[in-house]
Amino acid sequence: MSGVSFLRRVSLHGFRGSLSRSKSNEPQPEMDQPPSQQPLVLPKTQTVLLLHAARQPYDLTEDYPVPELRDDHEVLVRTRAIGLNPVDWKAPELGGDIVHQRQSSRLKVLVISTDYRDLRKSTYQHYVVGLDYNTVRLPPTLSYEEGSTLGVAFVAAALSLGVCMGLDFSSILDGPDLYTLLRQLPSDVFAADIRDECLNSTRSHERAQSGDWLAVWGGSSTSANLTIQLARLAGLRTIAVADTAKHGLRLTHHRSVRPDLLVDSHDPARAVAVIRANTNAKGGGRLRFAIDTRGKESAGWLAQALSGDSVQHGKDSATTGAPPSPPGTPDESSAANSDDGSESSSSLTSSAHLIGLTGLPKERVTECVVYHTVPIKLFHEVPAVGRALVEWLERLLARGLVLPPDIIDVERGLGSVNQGLDRMRRGEISGGKLVVRVD
Repeated sequence: MSGVSFLRRVSLHGFRGSLSRSKSNEPQPEMDQPPSQQPLVLPKTQTVLLLHAARQPYDLTEDYPVPELRDDHEVLVRTRAIGLNPVDWKAPELGGDIVHQRQSSRLKVLVISTDYRDLRKSTYQHYVVGLDYNTVRLPPTLSYEEGSTLGVAFVAAALSLGVCMGLDFSSILDGPDLYTLLRQLPSDVFAADIRDECLNSTRSHERAQSGDWLAVWGGSSTSANLTIQLARLAGLRTIAVADTAKHGLRLTHHRSVRPDLLVDSHDPARAVAVIRANTNAKGGGRLRFAIDTRGKESAGWLAQALSGDSVQHGKDSATTGAPPSPPGTPDESSAANSDDGSESSSSLTSSAHLIGLTGLPKERVTECVVYHTVPIKLFHEVPAVGRALVEWLERLLARGLVLPPDIIDVERGLGSVNQGLDRMRRGEISGGKLVVRVD
């Protein structure tokens, strides 16, 4: 990347955040005024952040062209607040006002940009292009800052649960049944690198159901926050693995993300033993689903928790075993069919499923665990999926069934982004979200 200037791009990896609403002693976002309905005169240029080379700070650059709209699905949004994310900081999101589109008036919105190939959609600029089917109308009760904490984590959570695990949301404010929706679309609408994950990675009899257990490692992250909120709404029993010294009190008392079981992550082998002891057949049903938000090593420990193998101690013990098989190739011993060739739920065993948001073990712990990566590009490449998710999120927010994560602090101005990212690199932001107020 040396010598090439480009705007900050957005990808799935690296979202982290918090698990509870802001407390009275924490910084509170300013009350937003409703967007003016008067026509806005758009400037020709704007201020942006450019990255000229890897491992360098962003360069505040003026007189950069305001992006232009190319089709009827695009809207131009004036950025008001940007939610920063720790670890690799690749998934900022923003709240702002629609200031230009082919139809309709100005609205306060959340722009969820998962398309890292189009620089017009990059977050670190005053004016950003969004797709109408990836843009959420915020209710008046939410500020721009609160809106900026929600987007990418919500999409990752919904796709993890709905696509990789097959969870049906239709009983929750007429939410989407993504598993069924994808199978009603032509297969060529899916990019080749995600087609198997979308259509073949989870068999119909293995779909998550109300009452199933779900373990989430990294329980203090924004992605865990939204995952647990949606899982609880759908009736799943949740296990959060987190640093209980830092986050235990908040998690156990939070009304929307309080897990059924909170496990300390300090000793991973002990955490796996606790999970198994509480999810065996005698204790209430086998654990078949797990989501990791931290990385390959913790994902390996979750694979141990999902498997029936004994837990081994040591740094590499969580990533030993046979090579992984790709999605859609479960253990042959469980591939029995009924007389008509269709799958029979009574004759088939069910694999366990591990979803890695930031990485998966290089090797398989056991053949009974299927590995998944989240097909994030579904959101912006398949309009039916993007529209179903944003319209559902609008209903959830309007009814207060989904709440934004905590805002730990608010920086001001695009020029403060470098300072904010440095604070996250130093580990100063924990259990919440750092937001940059742009205007």
